[in-house]
Order: sequence, then C-alpha cells, then structure tokens
Amino acid sequence: MDETNFNWDDLRLFLTVARSGGLAAAEQLSGKSAPTLGRRMLALERQLGQELFKRRARGYELTAEGIALVNAAEAIESTVSPLLVAANDTAPRRVKISAGTWTCYYLSKSIQGLKGNDSIILQFVADEQFLDIAHREVSIGIRNQRPTQVNLAGQRINKVRFAVYAKQKNTKTWVVGLYNTPSTAWIRNTLGDSQVIEVSHPRNALDMVLAGAGKTVLPTFIGDNTKGVKRISEEIEELEHSQWLVTHHEDRHLPEVRATINRLLSVLGTNP
Repeated sequence: MDETNFNWDDLRLFLTVARSGGLAAAEQLSGKSAPTLGRRMLALERQLGQELFKRRARGYELTAEGIALVNAAEAIESTVSPLLVAANDTAPRRVKISAGTWTCYYLSKSIQGLKGNDSIILQFVADEQFLDIAHREVSIGIRNQRPTQVNLAGQRINKVRFAVYAKQKNTKTWVVGLYNTPSTAWIRNTLGDSQVIEVSHPRNALDMVLAGAGKTVLPTFIGDNTKGVKRISEEIEELEHSQWLVTHHEDRHLPEVRATINRLLSVLGTNP
C-alpha cells in the first residue's frame, strides 16, 4: 500500500462496502448510489491489480486480498476517524429503524420521546418482511423472534398479544390481509364459509373495521387503544410472542444507535 497513491475516500468507501456485504446496504450508509460504488470498487481493483470481492447474487464477499486491504484500511481509519469526528461532531447521524406496520404506528405516537434533543435523524421503515441487519440495510430492527446470526445482537422487549376486533359484536365478515403474517394465517384457518374482504396493507384492515365493514385480528396494543372498535374475543394465545430489538453487534456501540436503542426501550418496555 505504501507505494500506491490511495486517497482516504477510496478506502472509506471500500470499508463501507466490505462491512455492508454489498452495494445496496452500502448505498444507505455512504450516500453514494450503488452504480457509483460499483464503479469505485472496480477502479480500486484495477488500481491494485487485485480482485477484492467475489460478486455474488446476494452481495459482495471479500477475497483474501480484500481481507488484507480491510486490515490495512482499518489501521488507517483508527488514525483518521478521530480527526474527522473532532471536525464533524455536530453533524447529523441517521439511524434507520425497521419494524412491522403496527409497531411503527405505535412508535409514531411517541415520536417526541424518540427524537431527543440531539442531531440524530430517525428513518422508519414499516415492512412486514425482514430487512437485512447483518448487511446494514437498517441499523435497528424490531423482530418477532430472537436473532440467530452470529453477528447480530438481540434484546427481548415487550410481549405482543392479539385478539379479534370489530365495530359491532355480531359482525360476520372477516377482513383479511393479502400479506403473509401469523395473524392473517390464523384468520384464514378460522374463516369457514364466512364472507371475506381482502386488503393489501395492515392499516387498511383497521380502516375497514372502523368503517363497520368487518372484523379482523389486531395486536391488543393497537385495538385496545383505537377509539371506535371493541375487542370481541379472548386473547389468541397461539399468536402471542415476544418482540426482540436487533442490531449488528458492532453498530450497537455507535453513540447514535445506542441512544436510539435506549429511547426505544423506554417506549416499548421490556419483559424478563
């Protein structure tokens, strides 16, 4: 490396792609587009005359030469980063949070407590599918199961319970989602020959219930706190589960991530 004319920006982007495991996740962290990152990585490989990545369908895997460059670049980073932090310690830092629709909706009600007084920018992604925390698609994920990947850290938080809700108790029509969740599966297994209204988004299911169009399954923390609907069943034990707050084991120590985790825990609560 000593004889090669590197600049720190090339190495910084290389480390971002290497740590993210691909261009899509690195795009979020670096502020560069995926095509730009791809061109920069190719240019760096040409400059070195070495292949740094094995390009797979689901991401970038480091070669032996890539691993060696990561080690060298991290040694430089340990010297350069404190200087950059000192110059930019007031710059805003973005924390991306992924959770299901209902958890994001609940968090929106407590946004003032989550924002704090610092320069952290919160970005919420409401999705019933899991985004890839290991490849840094998000900083923090709220999941319905304990993480199993070795590079992820998880903390069990609140329990989620479910029941059937409607505007009128004698409602016969079921409102069921076209998305794949345990609650929609439970409804489909319970339907029998009942009439059905299908919706493409969880929020639409609640809107249908509020309009008196049918009944559906909701988390009790949503249904019990929504004016205009009532619980018409006992809690559905088979749907009950704990939630887990999940981060990359390295990112959880970043000040902005740590601060956001603490605020999430204060809003969502924990269970032993």
